[in-house]
Amino acid sequence: MRIQEAEYRQRTEKLAGHVRELGLDGAVLFDPAYVLYYVGFAFVPTERPMAFVLNADGEGGMLVPRLEREHAQANALVQHVADYPEYPGEKHPTESLRALLGEMGLGRLGADHDGYPWILGYRGPSLTELAGATPVKVTAFVEDQMAVKSEAEIALIRESAKWGNLAHMLLQRYTRPGLTEVEVSQRATNEATLAMLDAIGPIYRAQNPFFEGASAGYRGQIGRNAAIPHSLTANIAFRNGDVLVTGASAPVWGYLSELERTMVIGEPTAEQRVMFDHMVALQDIAFEAIKAGARCSDVDHAVRAYYEEHALWDYWKHHVGHCIGLRYHEGPFLDVGDDTEIKPGMVFTVEPGLYAASFGGFRHSDTVAVTDDGIEFLTYYPRDLESLTLPA
Repeated sequence: MRIQEAEYRQRTEKLAGHVRELGLDGAVLFDPAYVLYYVGFAFVPTERPMAFVLNADGEGGMLVPRLEREHAQANALVQHVADYPEYPGEKHPTESLRALLGEMGLGRLGADHDGYPWILGYRGPSLTELAGATPVKVTAFVEDQMAVKSEAEIALIRESAKWGNLAHMLLQRYTRPGLTEVEVSQRATNEATLAMLDAIGPIYRAQNPFFEGASAGYRGQIGRNAAIPHSLTANIAFRNGDVLVTGASAPVWGYLSELERTMVIGEPTAEQRVMFDHMVALQDIAFEAIKAGARCSDVDHAVRAYYEEHALWDYWKHHVGHCIGLRYHEGPFLDVGDDTEIKPGMVFTVEPGLYAASFGGFRHSDTVAVTDDGIEFLTYYPRDLESLTLPA
C-alpha cells in the first residue's frame, strides 16, 4: 500500500525527458507536493528552504536544513542530500543550493518558482539571482503529469475513500440536537482513525502535514452557515431543522479523497426537499458528462444549463469540481474556463451546490476516477434524502 520505487523512477525520468527537450541542464522544485510526487519525501514546509533538484540525466538531489538531513536520507529517492545549519544563519541556505547545483552540473534551469517562496518569515534571493538567468517555468508539465493517476495512485485514493466513508458514517450516527460540531467531529474522527490503524496500521502512513488519519466534520456548515461553502468551524450546536453540509477524508500515503453530504435534522421542509432534489440532479448531470475525450468545460456547461432551465442562478456559487490526489485541490477544474481534455486516470471531485442564505446550503461531493468508458465511483456513501435525514 504505497507507491513503489519503480514508479517514482518513471516519474522522474519523464521530468528529465522534458528538461532535455527544453535544452536545460535540470530543474529545481520547491513545492512540497511536487517533491513528494517525484521522490516520495513528505515534509512540513517552514521558513527553512527545501528543494528537489533533478539533472537532465535523471539524477536527483535534495536541499534540506540540518534538522531534516537524516529524514531526507532515509526517505527521499535521490543520490545527493545537501544541508545547511539553520535559517537564518551565518551563511544563507541558498549558498548550499548553489553548491548542489554545481555538484550536479546544473546551469540552465527549469523551476516551479523563481526561488523558495517567501513563506513564514523567509527571505532570500531568487534563482535568477543565484544562477544568473531566469529559470524556465516547468509547472504546467508537472501539473499535467500529476493529473493522470496511475493504478497505484487510484488504489490509494480508493483506500482513502474507504476510511472517509467510515468516518462519515460515525459522524452521522453521533450528530444530535444539542451537541456541538466539535465534539461530534472529534469523536467520529478519533474512532475512525483508531479503526483504520487497527486494520492497516503496520502498512499505513499519512504522509500529509495536516491530517493524521481518517476525519469527518462540518467546518461550520450548519444551519444558515451551510450556505457558506468554505465556512470555518465555530463549535455550533445542532438544532432541529438544521441543514448540515459535511466533509470526510483520510490521507493514505499522501493521497486524499473527498466525501461530502447534505443532511437535515428532523423532517425536511418542502423547501429543503426541493433544493436537495435539484442538488442531486445537478450532480447526476455532471456524472453523465464526465467522460474521456470530453473537455472539463463541457461538464460545467452541462450543469449550468440545468441552473438556467430551473432559474437557480441565485443559488450558484462555484464550479462543478476539481481534480484531487496529493493535494485536496488539484487541476484541471470542471469549470467553463478550463478546456483541458478529460483523460482516463484523472480523478475528480464532483460537487455542484446550491446555497440559500435564508436557510442553508446543499452540496454532495463524490470522488470519481475516469475510465475508458465512463467513471468509477471511489466514494459510495448514500445520496438520497431519506438516508441523510437525522432524528430530531
